Amino acid sequence: MTADDSWPHHRDRTRRLAVVILNYKTPKLVRDCLATLQGQLDPARDVAIVVDNDSGDGSDDVIESEIAEQGWSDWVRLVRSGVNGGFSAGNNVGIKAERADFYLLLNSDTLVRTGTIEEMLRAAEQNQSAGLIGPRLEWPDGEPQNSCFRDMGVFSELIAGAQSGPITKLFAKHDVTMGVFEDPTRVEWVSFACVLIRRSVIDRIGLMDEGFFMYFEDAEYCRRARRAGFEVLYWPEAHVVHLRGGSSPVKSAAAARKRLPAYFYASRSRYFSGAGGRLNLVLVNIAWTLGWLVALGRRVVQGRRIGTPERALRDNWTAFWSSHKPKRSRRSTVGRGVQA
Repeated sequence: MTADDSWPHHRDRTRRLAVVILNYKTPKLVRDCLATLQGQLDPARDVAIVVDNDSGDGSDDVIESEIAEQGWSDWVRLVRSGVNGGFSAGNNVGIKAERADFYLLLNSDTLVRTGTIEEMLRAAEQNQSAGLIGPRLEWPDGEPQNSCFRDMGVFSELIAGAQSGPITKLFAKHDVTMGVFEDPTRVEWVSFACVLIRRSVIDRIGLMDEGFFMYFEDAEYCRRARRAGFEVLYWPEAHVVHLRGGSSPVKSAAAARKRLPAYFYASRSRYFSGAGGRLNLVLVNIAWTLGWLVALGRRVVQGRRIGTPERALRDNWTAFWSSHKPKRSRRSTVGRGVQA
């Protein structure tokens, strides 16, 4: 059985909810994530789709065995993508595998608190203009993570390059991070570590942009949805633990000031070019560079360490003409023995 490449995928029925979880060499994380969904999904109306992004390490077989052993086959499907096309491409495979009223994109390094699924669906029912809904992301001890964001632009890149308190304060209204809110809030974008997407959004603006391998695709998709008239809603009554970095090494590399992978900068270039063409990318690169010079000056004068990842200045500019083009995807297949 294959998942065809058309949208919408025509099946015998429309699900209420399809949860899409990507796996790339993280079978234990996937298992733990699925365990937190047990009892929160109704097998008669909902389904969880695990998409293996061509891990190549046998973790897809491990997940398939785990599904069978745990008795999850009535509400979990495994789809093998056949190629690692990145975050957007993998999620698109999962979305196309089932027709549903709502899609919940969920990182493998997440744990869904009890009651969260119904809470997010309730939020969607009460807020019909909200096309995308993000929960409160938090650490295992319940401490909140930043989950609400503004669009990135010239001033936010100046802040990012400078890493200076006075500059951040001066341009605070342009800072990407909006902070933590206790009440439902309309925002510009939310993290796709966990996001509920209404099917009407996909019907109107299409699937995620597979030109992004990883990073910036969530901000781009929310921007596209807002331009089409949908709102992006943060809903703090829904709680999801995000074990940040469990499914990607980029955040840990940035914290250690190591060089970030080329796909990060390619995605960055694609995002800013999409927002305002190549001129916009030139302007944000100039802004980031000016900020970096401020940070460099502080290091020289005050002896402060720069938190910039290695070769970031060079990589921002050399990625100017780059735009990730994923390999052509082979047809996806539903895991053997896993019921639809």
